[in-house]
Amino acid sequence: MSKKSSTFAAAKVLEMLLNILKSKIHRVQVTEANLDYIGSITIDEALMEAANIFAGERVQVVDNNNGARLETYVIPGKRNSGCICINGAAAHLVNVGDTVIIMAYALMEPEEAKTFKPSIVFPTNNKL
Repeated sequence: MSKKSSTFAAAKVLEMLLNILKSKIHRVQVTEANLDYIGSITIDEALMEAANIFAGERVQVVDNNNGARLETYVIPGKRNSGCICINGAAAHLVNVGDTVIIMAYALMEPEEAKTFKPSIVFPTNNKL
């Protein structure tokens, strides 16, 4: 295989990956907004596990109250605490008491995406 055709083949593989919803924590309330923290979102570890979200994973946060959308990374919070804390500059976009949706995505090939089932949790009062 020539260098040109191998480069094309590699590019073609990358074109075949789709960014698919992997995990979702649906409609939780922000319990804290900490502007002075270095960044991220702190999430109750039990909610993280239920939604298959990992420490350090990039997530999208959508604020249902004001329409703000942001991306950050996850820090585990105290298990079963119901903690949803927006840290750093993002605290300017989201207020304590706001309802948010937290989502993570994964790259996968179209065939895998056809049958993939995301982990979605619907907490009550920020708890399972």
